[in-house]
Amino acid sequence: MTGTDEAEAAATTTDEALYVLTAALLTPAQFPSVLGDDYPEACAALGLGPYSQGYGLVLGQDGTGARWTVVVDDVSLVAVAIASWDCGMEYDLSPDERTVVAALPGWPLELVVAAPNVPAPHDPDPGPEGPSPLTPPDTSEWGPAQRRLGADAVALQWSTWREQLDRDTFGSPPGSGDVEHAPGDGEAPGASANSVAENAVPGDAVVGAAEETGPIRRTDDTTAPGKRDRTDDSTASGERDRPDASAPPSGTGIHTGGDTGTDTGADSADGHRHADGEEAGVRRALTALHGYLDSAPPVGRVRSTFAPGGARTLRADGPGWSLVARTDDMAFVLLDGCPGDVHPVARDEELPDLLQALDAMAVRPS
Repeated sequence: MTGTDEAEAAATTTDEALYVLTAALLTPAQFPSVLGDDYPEACAALGLGPYSQGYGLVLGQDGTGARWTVVVDDVSLVAVAIASWDCGMEYDLSPDERTVVAALPGWPLELVVAAPNVPAPHDPDPGPEGPSPLTPPDTSEWGPAQRRLGADAVALQWSTWREQLDRDTFGSPPGSGDVEHAPGDGEAPGASANSVAENAVPGDAVVGAAEETGPIRRTDDTTAPGKRDRTDDSTASGERDRPDASAPPSGTGIHTGGDTGTDTGADSADGHRHADGEEAGVRRALTALHGYLDSAPPVGRVRSTFAPGGARTLRADGPGWSLVARTDDMAFVLLDGCPGDVHPVARDEELPDLLQALDAMAVRPS
């Protein structure tokens, strides 16, 4: 090999090298909810089949700065890398070529970092027969992606949301040490699904940037910007930017929904205009969840994760709605038709049995 050939080979190797920026799991129990209501839908967003063991997604740039998503079947390797980065530890994620399922142009998730010393991130040229580059779902306006991200944010900040609710209506949070308040007497099951909660939006429940949709606000119209900034030099310190698939971009306007049992679309006390039929939407979501017990939904529609005190956190999705619940407590519902609203559902006579049954059928992280 001549000197020229060696230089060309080195340049080719540099261009083809992947500078890893982050990684994510794509499994039945853990997948970026922004991609879909269930595991098969999330896989389809990447053109993948719903492989039962799941995949690991490695997002990075090549030497030219082009965005690439490498799909591997070594889920454990990617899980270890993510856990290490979450603990602030360095981890060199270098999947074996034999584990690579596909190398897809583009990124399916929004990232706010870039590899150092390479050109700015851009989509590679797909060529005449190549696949179109992956792009993140549009979260600039409220819709299914924003709704699912909002539900993930509520799950992460459960205590903050829960503690703001009226205890005379929703009872005391489990383990609070307070004398338990029973939900309002005389209410039919689910009748308090849209009771107003004061100041129920945590200031750091939302991260990212989507300024055009307006600020996050509490029900008292207090602007509460996100607090976690992922745009620092984390790649220089060996950490990797995690695509915060569990938190929606800032500016989603998430707030608690008002009591819409008799609402006619008028402005509520918090200044937010509630749409007609919010309570009906919550009831439809609960009815759909009961239907899941009779006819199993696509895998990943109902997911169960750890919660304190021996309880479980449930995340469930369906066409037009998302649910977050604790098996020892209550639930919250978000609806496509009610932009930004989070509807609390009291723990009435029926809810505990429903949540326990959903937990029994839910998929869990291995």
